[in-house]
Amino acid sequence: MLVTKWLCENLLKVLGWTVDKTNPPVSNCVVIAAPHTSNWDFILMLLFAGAFGQKINWMGKSNLFVKPFGYLLRKIGGISVNRSQKNQIVGNMISLFKTRENFLLVVPVEGTRARANFWKSGFYHIAKGANVPILPTFLDYGKKRGGFGIPIQPTDNLFLDMQKIRDFYAPFKGKFPLNAGPIKLKEEDQI
Repeated sequence: MLVTKWLCENLLKVLGWTVDKTNPPVSNCVVIAAPHTSNWDFILMLLFAGAFGQKINWMGKSNLFVKPFGYLLRKIGGISVNRSQKNQIVGNMISLFKTRENFLLVVPVEGTRARANFWKSGFYHIAKGANVPILPTFLDYGKKRGGFGIPIQPTDNLFLDMQKIRDFYAPFKGKFPLNAGPIKLKEEDQI
């Protein structure tokens, strides 16, 4: 693990990135991966997790997990999900929190690298259902640094919880800023 941590830290340095260690990660949480505007975000996410010495798990669409890459993707924390069965994804992820220790589940809240009008709300429902905090992370291409925020425990006030998340992400820029949509859930319009 120390070799992996050292290797990831140094690869990030070579790429010109700084690891912001202000907030160490917590265990058992839903990790928000944002902004997500480039394929590089995935590689950087893995390097930053390694630099913090963390094993992360992440959801990916099932068609990525075919031979010969499926085994490798699972080995580096991938969890295959069938996105056509949205209702089952939240329940399945909540169940995983009940069976695993030190489980950091990374959820790509934007759902795409292209601009979207709303974030996918699954991350919020998983955290609330599993009674675990939401841990915002960032890749700030503007300053070439990445790290973790302060955990946010979901409450019964969706709007205030989302406002904390909006405030956290306000200063950060994705690789392609025009691809980043507003930090908002559809459910907020129903409040």
